[in-house]
Amino acid sequence: MADIRYKELAGLLVNYSMKVQPGENALIEVFGQEEALTKELIKAVYAAGGRPFVMVQNDRFRKLWLEQADEQAVRLLAERDRAFMRQMDCYCGLRLAENKYDMAELSDEANERFVQFYAAPVHMQTRVPHTKWVVLRYPNAAMAQEAHMSTDAFADYYFRVCNFDYPAFSKAMDPLHQLLCRGERVQIRGRDVELSFSIKGMGAVKCDGEKNIPDGEVYTAPVKDSVEGYITYNTPSPENGKTYERVHLRFERGRIVECSCAGGEELQKSLAGIFDTDEGARYIGEFAFGLHPIITEPMGDTLFDEKISGSFHFTPGNSYDDCDNGNKSAVHWDMVYIMRPEYGGCEIWLDGELIQKDGVFVPDSLQGLNAGALKKLCF
Repeated sequence: MADIRYKELAGLLVNYSMKVQPGENALIEVFGQEEALTKELIKAVYAAGGRPFVMVQNDRFRKLWLEQADEQAVRLLAERDRAFMRQMDCYCGLRLAENKYDMAELSDEANERFVQFYAAPVHMQTRVPHTKWVVLRYPNAAMAQEAHMSTDAFADYYFRVCNFDYPAFSKAMDPLHQLLCRGERVQIRGRDVELSFSIKGMGAVKCDGEKNIPDGEVYTAPVKDSVEGYITYNTPSPENGKTYERVHLRFERGRIVECSCAGGEELQKSLAGIFDTDEGARYIGEFAFGLHPIITEPMGDTLFDEKISGSFHFTPGNSYDDCDNGNKSAVHWDMVYIMRPEYGGCEIWLDGELIQKDGVFVPDSLQGLNAGALKKLCF
């Protein structure tokens, strides 16, 4: 008998996240070999009156192809997939990796070609602004190992996190959303961070299950040239098949002028290469509060880690159209800083008011977003 949790998750993705309507085209892009959830997604799209399309990707095949593919070949593939993406109304990216390091040996040059000439036009420029999209990972043994759990225990955790009462969660986000929309100046102070920047006029966006599963953040964007200071991220930062530890960035007039990480010379070179992808990679495109009460520790997976309760992420690269600070890049790297005392502690001030200390919201209006209150509300 099929696990009812897959059907529940497929229903959430199709009816809440993508909001598939009769006659709409929905692309289900599966990275890896997965059947149970894909089947339920196909059935749910049809039940909603939509037309499902399935595309299966294999990272090992892709790596082998990309190592020798020249710019013209990558552009040709992007032209094909971009034309198809333009015909889609909805998109679900289901990512299953048996080994998240399958792409780790891809050269920096090959990866830069892929990001610039495929990922940027197909996803950043087409899928993100023109479809109702959602992306998620699939629970498997490799992902359970990342979380230091047994496969069965991780599956239970995964569905507890993903099959969440997102409508109730969304309402709880309203006070923070409103505060950021009228806010102007942010200051962040902690053991490994000293940042100040403006968010005046940037607005804010609630992430409440419509784009990512799991979800749970409210984001804005700094005025592009306003960021001053430094940060050393205290969680792993995976990107392009590599994981970077203790990434340190220093900013002047919004621009990253210094970057470093733990590890040897090759890793340092790869890190610098990411920020040299284009000029926009050296500016911040997003500042967000992580809010999901069940996600409390990093596991090296961005879709989970950026939602950690009591965290923020400060994202080099592209800004989103619905909170646009004018920064455009093929890069959008969500890098996470946990504020809780065991990670060193941190304070966030908005317009001279302390709004979060050591991962706990301080103002009365934001008490409903602290982990204990959200657990009571959403279960």
